[in-house]
Amino acid sequence: MKRIALLGSTGSIGTQTLDVVAQHPDRLQVVSLAAWSSSNLLEEQAQRFGVGKTALVSRDGDQALIDFATADDVDVVVMSIVGSAGLRATVAALQAGKRVALASKEVLVSAGEVVMPLAGGSILESGEEFGARPPGGEITPIDSEHSALFQCLQGFRTDQIESLILTASGGPFRGRGLKDLEGVTREQALNHPTWNMGGKITIDSATLMNKALEMIEARWLFGVEMDQVQVVVHPQSVVHSLAKLKDGSALGQLGWPDMRLPIQVALLHPDRVPGGFRPWNPVDTPSLTFEALDESVFRGPRLAREAMAAGGDTACALNAANEVAVDAFLKGEISFLGIYGVIEDVLERHHPSPATLESLLGTDLETRRFARSVVETNRR
Repeated sequence: MKRIALLGSTGSIGTQTLDVVAQHPDRLQVVSLAAWSSSNLLEEQAQRFGVGKTALVSRDGDQALIDFATADDVDVVVMSIVGSAGLRATVAALQAGKRVALASKEVLVSAGEVVMPLAGGSILESGEEFGARPPGGEITPIDSEHSALFQCLQGFRTDQIESLILTASGGPFRGRGLKDLEGVTREQALNHPTWNMGGKITIDSATLMNKALEMIEARWLFGVEMDQVQVVVHPQSVVHSLAKLKDGSALGQLGWPDMRLPIQVALLHPDRVPGGFRPWNPVDTPSLTFEALDESVFRGPRLAREAMAAGGDTACALNAANEVAVDAFLKGEISFLGIYGVIEDVLERHHPSPATLESLLGTDLETRRFARSVVETNRR
């Protein structure tokens, strides 16, 4: 029985995590629930799963998350709370020796240099067999792309990897040019062709900034260099990622687009058990296709590489700027392409500083303020 602290229970990942828990009452038990502000749904979830400990970040603050993440009766912390609250709780959980099933991209994007050493280093330590890391906290990824690589690369070493290929559906604007994207509406951007996700990540998928963030995550999780992380467009969303090895072979994980499977893998690893998911059959998808990503239109991957090349806290600034820009677009304050403009303005004026937990939290706050001023200047 794994006992779970579910931080971010009312969002898309949180509700699907509870679906997985309901499938495995003999293996999984939720002992605490936290959400940002959805008090009614949080109360319903607590009653349904018999959870006595609940918290609202908007009311109870960061400390409640840290207390839940480090409690003696918790084995696994599902982290899908965004922002500094999620980062602080992740650090505390790893320091307390917990498994963190990580769904919040910004934790590693903003602070991978700080967080990964608390998990014993990358998932694949060069020269060491998988699972040979020192005891203590560990990270199991929930993102479907990183979960796919996590599943494919067990037993391999970082120095055996040629490259990691993250697949992208292409979002609702796959194949479009810059002129086609000038008048994109909020409703069009939220109309994802294959995945059902929350608003922010759906917009990230439309701009493909989600791939920029995932590239940085992959760099930290698997201990590779940024130039070893690639993105290809795969409209069917069946191949969730590929690992190319130095002997010329490639390994991939295939399945229908359903976030409950990577959630189950993250919670129950190393066990593989039935979960009621629709089984994938190759004859059901006879035409799997792959396309190059046009980075002159979808600029996220280039921005990710530039941020990581600058080093220090620059990726933290990238993430903060993107969050502010997406929020502004959803509110109708800037255009769709204006999201890139805000990020580029922020990165152009950012001066990298060394990354520590406290400095990164400061960078996040200051970047959000500056990005907001850029939005105000460029409001349409």
